[in-house]
Amino acid sequence: MKLLPERKLEPRALSIAGSDSSAGAGIQADLKTFSSLGVYGSTVITCITAQNTMGVYRVVPLPSKLIEAQYRAVFEDIGFDSVKTGLLPSKPIVEKIVKLLEKTDKPIVVDPVYMAGTGFKLTSEDAYKAITEKLVPIATVVTPNINEASKIAGFKIESVSDAEKAAKLIASYGPKAVVVKGGHLREEPIDVAFYNGEVIRLAGSRVEGVFHGAGCCFSAAIAAWLAKGRTIQEAIKKAKDFVEKAIAHHHPIGLGVKPVNPTASLYMDAEKWDVIVNVKSAVRLLEENPKVLKLIPETSSNLVMALSYARDLSEVAGVPGRIVKVQNKVKAVMEPSYGASRHVAATVLTAMKFDPSIRAGMNIKMDNHVLETCRRLGFKISSYDRRLEPIDIKSKEGMSTSWGAEQAIKALRGVVPDIIYHEGDWGKEPMITVLGVDALDVALKVIKIVEAL
Repeated sequence: MKLLPERKLEPRALSIAGSDSSAGAGIQADLKTFSSLGVYGSTVITCITAQNTMGVYRVVPLPSKLIEAQYRAVFEDIGFDSVKTGLLPSKPIVEKIVKLLEKTDKPIVVDPVYMAGTGFKLTSEDAYKAITEKLVPIATVVTPNINEASKIAGFKIESVSDAEKAAKLIASYGPKAVVVKGGHLREEPIDVAFYNGEVIRLAGSRVEGVFHGAGCCFSAAIAAWLAKGRTIQEAIKKAKDFVEKAIAHHHPIGLGVKPVNPTASLYMDAEKWDVIVNVKSAVRLLEENPKVLKLIPETSSNLVMALSYARDLSEVAGVPGRIVKVQNKVKAVMEPSYGASRHVAATVLTAMKFDPSIRAGMNIKMDNHVLETCRRLGFKISSYDRRLEPIDIKSKEGMSTSWGAEQAIKALRGVVPDIIYHEGDWGKEPMITVLGVDALDVALKVIKIVEAL
């Protein structure tokens, strides 16, 4: 008999949580998170909620027997490499889940959900007492926010030091690790993790607004990374990065709190390649047109394009070594990569603050003949005077172009022009920056200018 090759199982994670009709949290957010991280997700639904971005209107717990039947169906066929729990609305449900999980040797991530972000209490007091006394002790990782951690620990958390104290206290109940999420701390959005007797502070960046599903996304991401075989510490750190992106690139829908976007990382990774391809194609166009040589300044040119979510230079693709004159044509010194430009990239990042659709730019030679050609072609043009640059800006490398771009855009009442130019300063070459929606758009504008000269 011919033996079939052994099938390699993909990582599997199980979510035991409530269903959110708005799909911003609960089972729906967990499944999005699992899929985004390359983990097969299965579910045990504990309750049905009627909710949207404005609030929770009803929570209906499912019978314990049905919950157990769901668990058995998954366990006996698909199995799981990690499990996370979310909303457990009643004491009988908590006790059933504890009974099912206390014999597993797989990592258990407990998100001790108590109250919705809109203020609706999701679980009963006796259920939460059972979560604290029976579920938390068998957990691998527990992920309360500061309000949940305050309730479990028995004191109000108002600072990072309070969060550290609470994490240690909750860890004494039995879990291997505790992460007190500090997104609502007034001082700084710092998560505090306690693991192996060590306190780890995980600093984050605050995003303005109120968001829905961040806790579910975070705990599901930890479960996903544990299912993939990462250590507890690695899983927590990777989940932190994952949820920050999900918050920063939240869904702008609904009238109330905004759902986080667990698929953001997936699309961001895909976009990185698309941007590189766009810049490569644009560079090829420039290299194939010998006339472009006329527009390369003494300091050479760079052609850049930013990711749609770009916030710093590392998220802008450019040409390392720039685009230079080689005999009778132009040539990119190297293949495009991220973080390869400072000045042109800084101009683009500033432009994006006023108009997110303008994501690319290229610097070219500035003289009156070129400028007049741009005017004749009907391009929107603005400028700034480098001689007026404040000393504190001038003294910081890379800040000049950001300041200048902002002055030029404000001169057009916030409209981003096609052309920003300056006439130089002491030791600074006059320059034009051509802006566009992508690198190909910019390259075509540059070619249009040189053809019209």
